Amino acid sequence: MSRHVVETDSEASTVALGASVGRSLAAGTVVLLDGELGAGKTAFVRGMAAGLGASEEDVSSPTFTLVQEYRGRIPLLHADLYRIDGAEADDLGLDELGRDGVVAVEWGAKLARPPAGAIEILIEDLGGDRRRITIDRPDRGSRAIAAGAGPATD
Repeated sequence: MSRHVVETDSEASTVALGASVGRSLAAGTVVLLDGELGAGKTAFVRGMAAGLGASEEDVSSPTFTLVQEYRGRIPLLHADLYRIDGAEADDLGLDELGRDGVVAVEWGAKLARPPAGAIEILIEDLGGDRRRITIDRPDRGSRAIAAGAGPATD
Protein backbone atom coordinates (compact mmCIF):
# COMPACT_ATOMS: atom_id res chain seq x y z
CA MET A 1 0.00 0.00 0.00
CA SER A 2 1.31 3.44 -0.83
CA ARG A 3 0.02 6.65 0.70
CA HIS A 4 0.27 10.17 -0.64
CA VAL A 5 -1.00 13.25 1.13
CA VAL A 6 -1.57 16.36 -0.97
CA GLU A 7 -2.88 19.75 0.10
CA THR A 8 -4.86 21.71 -2.46
CA ASP A 9 -5.69 25.40 -2.14
CA SER A 10 -8.64 25.78 -4.52
CA GLU A 11 -11.42 23.80 -6.11
CA ALA A 12 -9.46 23.99 -9.38
CA SER A 13 -6.42 22.34 -7.79
CA THR A 14 -8.65 19.61 -6.28
CA VAL A 15 -10.10 19.00 -9.78
CA ALA A 16 -6.57 18.96 -11.23
CA LEU A 17 -5.48 16.33 -8.71
CA GLY A 18 -8.55 14.27 -9.61
CA ALA A 19 -7.59 14.55 -13.30
CA SER A 20 -4.09 13.32 -12.51
CA VAL A 21 -5.55 10.32 -10.69
CA GLY A 22 -8.00 9.71 -13.55
CA ARG A 23 -5.18 9.57 -16.13
CA SER A 24 -3.49 6.83 -14.07
CA LEU A 25 -6.51 4.52 -13.85
CA ALA A 26 -7.35 1.38 -15.81
CA ALA A 27 -10.67 -0.34 -16.43
CA GLY A 28 -11.78 -2.37 -13.43
CA THR A 29 -10.47 0.12 -10.87
CA VAL A 30 -12.67 1.08 -7.93
CA VAL A 31 -12.03 4.40 -6.15
CA LEU A 32 -13.64 4.93 -2.74
CA LEU A 33 -13.98 8.58 -1.68
CA ASP A 34 -14.79 9.80 1.80
CA GLY A 35 -15.00 13.15 3.55
CA GLU A 36 -17.59 15.35 5.20
CA LEU A 37 -20.43 16.96 3.26
CA GLY A 38 -18.97 19.69 1.06
CA ALA A 39 -15.38 18.42 1.38
CA GLY A 40 -14.90 18.20 -2.39
CA LYS A 41 -15.64 14.58 -3.32
CA THR A 42 -17.69 15.52 -6.38
CA ALA A 43 -15.09 18.11 -7.47
CA PHE A 44 -12.44 15.38 -7.27
CA VAL A 45 -14.63 13.06 -9.38
CA ARG A 46 -15.08 15.87 -11.95
CA GLY A 47 -11.31 15.83 -12.31
CA MET A 48 -11.23 12.04 -12.57
CA ALA A 49 -13.80 12.26 -15.39
CA ALA A 50 -11.60 14.75 -17.25
CA GLY A 51 -8.55 12.52 -16.74
CA LEU A 52 -10.51 9.61 -18.23
CA GLY A 53 -11.52 11.69 -21.26
CA ALA A 54 -15.10 12.49 -20.22
CA SER A 55 -16.60 15.95 -19.89
CA GLU A 56 -16.13 17.26 -16.37
CA GLU A 57 -19.10 19.59 -16.93
CA ASP A 58 -21.42 16.54 -17.03
CA VAL A 59 -20.42 15.45 -13.50
CA SER A 60 -22.80 16.16 -10.65
CA SER A 61 -23.46 14.41 -7.39
CA PRO A 62 -25.63 11.34 -8.05
CA THR A 63 -27.23 11.52 -4.59
CA PHE A 64 -30.75 10.86 -5.85
CA THR A 65 -29.94 8.62 -8.85
CA LEU A 66 -27.29 6.56 -6.98
CA VAL A 67 -25.18 5.89 -10.11
CA GLN A 68 -24.35 8.03 -13.14
CA GLU A 69 -22.17 7.08 -16.10
CA TYR A 70 -19.81 9.36 -18.01
CA ARG A 71 -18.28 8.30 -21.33
CA GLY A 72 -14.59 8.86 -21.99
CA ARG A 73 -11.68 6.74 -23.16
CA ILE A 74 -12.68 4.56 -20.21
CA PRO A 75 -16.26 4.84 -18.88
CA LEU A 76 -16.63 6.29 -15.38
CA LEU A 77 -19.45 5.08 -13.14
CA HIS A 78 -20.05 7.56 -10.33
CA ALA A 79 -21.99 6.37 -7.28
CA ASP A 80 -23.09 8.25 -4.17
CA LEU A 81 -23.99 6.15 -1.14
CA TYR A 82 -24.96 9.04 1.14
CA ARG A 83 -28.67 8.21 1.27
CA ILE A 84 -28.41 4.43 1.64
CA ASP A 85 -27.22 2.13 4.42
CA GLY A 86 -24.32 -0.32 4.31
CA ALA A 87 -26.36 -3.43 3.45
CA GLU A 88 -28.03 -1.67 0.51
CA ALA A 89 -24.65 -0.34 -0.63
CA ASP A 90 -23.13 -3.83 -0.76
CA ASP A 91 -26.12 -5.10 -2.75
CA LEU A 92 -25.49 -2.62 -5.58
CA GLY A 93 -22.68 -4.79 -7.03
CA LEU A 94 -20.58 -1.76 -7.94
CA ASP A 95 -17.41 -3.80 -8.47
CA GLU A 96 -19.21 -5.92 -11.09
CA LEU A 97 -20.76 -2.87 -12.81
CA GLY A 98 -17.35 -1.36 -13.42
CA ARG A 99 -15.45 -4.25 -14.95
CA ASP A 100 -15.13 -2.35 -18.25
CA GLY A 101 -14.72 1.04 -16.62
CA VAL A 102 -13.73 2.87 -13.47
CA VAL A 103 -16.09 3.12 -10.50
CA ALA A 104 -15.91 6.17 -8.20
CA VAL A 105 -17.91 5.74 -4.99
CA GLU A 106 -18.66 8.74 -2.79
CA TRP A 107 -19.18 7.76 0.86
CA GLY A 108 -17.26 4.53 0.14
CA ALA A 109 -16.84 3.80 3.86
CA LYS A 110 -20.48 2.70 3.86
CA LEU A 111 -19.47 -0.47 2.03
CA ALA A 112 -19.22 -3.27 4.58
CA ARG A 113 -17.09 -5.23 2.09
CA PRO A 114 -14.98 -2.80 0.04
CA PRO A 115 -13.68 -4.32 -3.20
CA ALA A 116 -10.19 -5.78 -2.93
CA GLY A 117 -7.58 -3.50 -4.46
CA ALA A 118 -9.72 -0.37 -4.24
CA ILE A 119 -8.02 3.02 -4.11
CA GLU A 120 -9.14 4.91 -1.00
CA ILE A 121 -9.27 8.71 -0.98
CA LEU A 122 -10.04 10.82 2.07
CA ILE A 123 -10.73 14.53 1.54
CA GLU A 124 -10.49 16.77 4.59
CA ASP A 125 -11.69 20.38 4.66
CA LEU A 126 -8.94 22.60 6.08
CA GLY A 127 -11.02 25.77 5.86
CA GLY A 128 -11.76 28.04 2.93
CA ASP A 129 -10.82 26.26 -0.30
CA ARG A 130 -7.94 24.29 1.27
CA ARG A 131 -8.19 20.49 1.34
CA ARG A 132 -5.94 17.69 2.57
CA ILE A 133 -6.35 14.71 0.24
CA THR A 134 -4.98 11.34 1.33
CA ILE A 135 -4.65 8.74 -1.42
CA ASP A 136 -4.08 5.12 -0.42
CA ARG A 137 -3.28 2.82 -3.34
CA PRO A 138 -2.60 -0.90 -3.23
CA ASP A 139 0.39 -0.48 -5.57
CA ARG A 140 3.59 1.57 -5.59
CA GLY A 141 2.90 3.24 -8.97
CA SER A 142 1.22 6.31 -7.54
CA ARG A 143 4.09 8.79 -7.35
CA ALA A 144 3.00 10.50 -10.58
CA ILE A 145 -0.45 11.24 -9.13
CA ALA A 146 0.77 14.03 -6.91
CA ALA A 147 2.93 15.69 -9.59
CA GLY A 148 1.95 19.28 -10.09
CA ALA A 149 -0.79 19.21 -7.47
CA GLY A 150 1.08 20.62 -4.49
CA PRO A 151 3.39 19.19 -1.88
CA ALA A 152 3.13 15.44 -1.39
CA THR A 153 4.42 13.31 1.43
CA ASP A 154 4.66 9.57 1.92
